[in-house]
Amino acid sequence: MRIYLTLIAGLFHFCVQAQSNFYNISTIQKIEIYFSQTNWDYQLDSAKAGSEGYIMADWVQVNDVQFDSVGVKYKGNSSYNANNTKNPLHIALDEFKSNAYQGITDIKLGNGFSDPSYIREVLSYQILGNYMDCPKANFAQVYINDVYYGVYSNAESINKQFCADRFGTSSGTFIKCNPIVNPGPSNKCNLKFLTSDSSSYFNFYEMKSDFGWNKLVALCDSVTNTPASIDHVLDMDRVIWMLAFNNVLVNLDSYSGAFAQNYYLYQDNTNRFNPIIWDLNMAFGGFPNLGSGNSSMGSLNLSAMQQVALNIHATDAYWPLIKDVQANPMFKRMYLAHVKTIVSEMFAGNEYQTMATNLQAIVDTAIQSQTNPTYSYSQFQSAMTTSVMAGPFTIPGISTLMSERVTYLQNTSDWNLVAPLINTVTASPSPAVLFETVHFSAAVAGSSIVYLGYRFSENDRFTRVQMFDDGAHNDGAAGDNVFGLDLTMNSLFCQYYVYSENTDAGIFSPQRAEHEFYTLLAETQEESDSPLVINEFMVSNTNSVTDNADEFEDWIEIYNSTNQAIDLTGMFLTDNPLNLNKWDFPEGSSIPAGGYYIVWADEDSSQGINHCNFKLSAVGESLYLLDENLAFVDSITWGPQPSDRSLARIPNGNGPFVLSTHSYNAFNPTANGFEVLSDQGELMVYPNPAKDILWVQQTQLKSETLVLMDVSGKIIRSQQFSGQTQLNTSDIAPGMYLLRVGSHVKKILIQP
Repeated sequence: MRIYLTLIAGLFHFCVQAQSNFYNISTIQKIEIYFSQTNWDYQLDSAKAGSEGYIMADWVQVNDVQFDSVGVKYKGNSSYNANNTKNPLHIALDEFKSNAYQGITDIKLGNGFSDPSYIREVLSYQILGNYMDCPKANFAQVYINDVYYGVYSNAESINKQFCADRFGTSSGTFIKCNPIVNPGPSNKCNLKFLTSDSSSYFNFYEMKSDFGWNKLVALCDSVTNTPASIDHVLDMDRVIWMLAFNNVLVNLDSYSGAFAQNYYLYQDNTNRFNPIIWDLNMAFGGFPNLGSGNSSMGSLNLSAMQQVALNIHATDAYWPLIKDVQANPMFKRMYLAHVKTIVSEMFAGNEYQTMATNLQAIVDTAIQSQTNPTYSYSQFQSAMTTSVMAGPFTIPGISTLMSERVTYLQNTSDWNLVAPLINTVTASPSPAVLFETVHFSAAVAGSSIVYLGYRFSENDRFTRVQMFDDGAHNDGAAGDNVFGLDLTMNSLFCQYYVYSENTDAGIFSPQRAEHEFYTLLAETQEESDSPLVINEFMVSNTNSVTDNADEFEDWIEIYNSTNQAIDLTGMFLTDNPLNLNKWDFPEGSSIPAGGYYIVWADEDSSQGINHCNFKLSAVGESLYLLDENLAFVDSITWGPQPSDRSLARIPNGNGPFVLSTHSYNAFNPTANGFEVLSDQGELMVYPNPAKDILWVQQTQLKSETLVLMDVSGKIIRSQQFSGQTQLNTSDIAPGMYLLRVGSHVKKILIQP
């Protein structure tokens, strides 16, 4: 038997999007807040003016789920005003109690400041999500003490969970790039090197991790003083997408505008910082200050916004990232390629107008019924084509701005530089054979040089290497415009793209690379007949058992049911089906006959050989045990879990997983000192990968429909679900699927 992973480019970005209905783009969430204190608004204003702490609401109800004792505060800078009836809100469900809605603890609600269309933020994120990782967003109707306060944008919080979902880790240096002091021309978060003293940066950046100031100083030093090496400290593809997006959409309340703010930086396991755009309520010209040097340079009028140059700030030391990109010939060509992709896909054919029309239709009735609107219903209706005054600014109609902007961009000299043409990109054999040679080929016309970007792990950086048209790289005849390269298939998958350029311009295939890419898959070995099983594990250990460093960490228990010791050397554990060899058991690892082996999932290998390089998610994910040939031994997929409770096989070694008090490093009894608890709402599926049968377990859902979908959303199988249900998968094509029961969604791998 062989396993084929049938995936599409960007599949796991899709899966992250699918995991929560709370950000479904076609829905409006209903959020109700209740304060028993009659002066709640004064208390929120006072907290905002002080330490920006949370006020406790008696309860918050999200759709039909109510939580008591919830933290609420006002947020925002220019969007907040003590005289506003409708201020932006930050709801922390877990500030005072361990509350979560669909695994979400932070709810960020924007009040539509400087946006008569009410859709700028949601529309902008919908566009941006095609090109780089960014928050999901939709709309919410907000009620406070039974009074309707109107339509808000509902954008995903950029927090550690966001980083874990997008970058595979949550423990890296994490920086919010917004000034702590009031923003001004000299208060920029622009990554300009100031001094080697980290305190010089305290007013301009907010450290969201427990460490990292020295890393920020080193980053600024690289960006400002050694730009030739910045691709070692920054994910430059994401940087270039960010700058291209800001420029095309005239998003000036951003790094590209007067104050160089409104983005985060997260340092991933490649030791590079990733930019994450946020706060898009003033995109499409809602903020008109472009800035120049150390001044704000006044406000741009509509014509000036329509004609913001592609190379704006190219020589300005106060925007060193832009300066670095424009000064590097390859980066500049990549920037132009990304600009062309955004314009061609979203604006040249007016796709954005269709998206905008759909979004306005979703909120139309809710906007109409607002009693204290920021903008009138008639302004909302005409916001695509009509400008509106907002204080000292003129907010342009979105399509009025963009129709002329597209015309301007398409008539620039840079736009009309001719890039190479990538005709075909292939990899063979397909599927590949693990650890054997794969040949990559690209037919490219008009090129000076062609590169293959590739990686064998989802969270690694892409390695870019030159392809050749010399007749010596399985590329046909020399000079026939077919470029080739051979690599060894070192994983079950290879993600790759092609980039080509000449002296004028560059082009990617696929055009959304590196955010999207081609995927080549390999076939695995036979399914393992190992007697080992994942017997028990804990994903939120706050007060149960400590490791050898006296710390409460996630743990995994492996059980050997045989009467002989088993050498674990070379076997693997992973939480990512696209990175099956994520952590290998070190030399000397063994498990005694009838015994147990504990692995601490704490990302801290310095504490011992049984500490692995990933953590387990209390929100829900999967865990896989594989043998030395990367054949599946055992697996489990789970949903949200409470603290200090384990999932254990009962009966020990071969039973279903049950939520219980733990029996760490010991036999899982069925009674006497071992309390079996209700599953408290988690959805468990196993085995995953599945072959002929998949068990789905969730005892609180007694009457739901179980739906199995492919990655495009097509329903493959639908049947009634009741507590514990068996799904026959023997006749389903191998590949990756989504399993939905109620509001729970899980990724499922089906093998032949």
